[in-house]
Amino acid sequence: MFQSVIKVSCALVMTLVSAHALAAGDSEAGQAKAATCVACHGVDGNSAVPTFPKLAGLGHKYLLKQMQDIRDGRRPVALMAGQVDNMSDQDLADIAAFYNAQSRTGGMADPEKVALGRKVYLAGIAERQVPACSGCHSPTGNGNGPAGYPALGGQHAEYISAQLKMFRKGYEDPSGRTNGGEAKIMRTTAFRMSDMEIEAVASYIAGLQPNP
Repeated sequence: MFQSVIKVSCALVMTLVSAHALAAGDSEAGQAKAATCVACHGVDGNSAVPTFPKLAGLGHKYLLKQMQDIRDGRRPVALMAGQVDNMSDQDLADIAAFYNAQSRTGGMADPEKVALGRKVYLAGIAERQVPACSGCHSPTGNGNGPAGYPALGGQHAEYISAQLKMFRKGYEDPSGRTNGGEAKIMRTTAFRMSDMEIEAVASYIAGLQPNP
């Protein structure tokens, strides 16, 4: 009886250790597995083209979920077609670990959009019940890794704007972005924002400087 309990306990420990290893990923292994990602996302995850997101330092949990969603069809991305289809969860965890370990470069905000962008990001839009972005993504744009909220500071404004508009479309149309979680926080938030507000907050976020 006692030996059976020990065996069960050991099996449980091994299962938990394996699950932790999968969740953590191996950055060194991920660098090799990310070889085909370089063309769009850059050697260190800092893409040079504003339509491709910077992946550096976004948060391991977020990066892993997005790649899994793309692979499994929950987030259709035409430019990613076939890129992760044959990858296991461990492969994706390793790639996420590699990119999360990189330092994200900063960007520039449009001075004419800063005032409105700062207001939306830090205070939201009370009259339309739009929450402040800082509540989830932090006032400095460094996100909340354990919760899976990505670090946004320094991200390309063009990319952020495009994603917010896709979330807005996804509120009513399944061809938009719908993989933001069952609570639909991003879809509901974006649905209540105008183009001008989206572009302003995207520009403000681009100007936030990531932590080194």
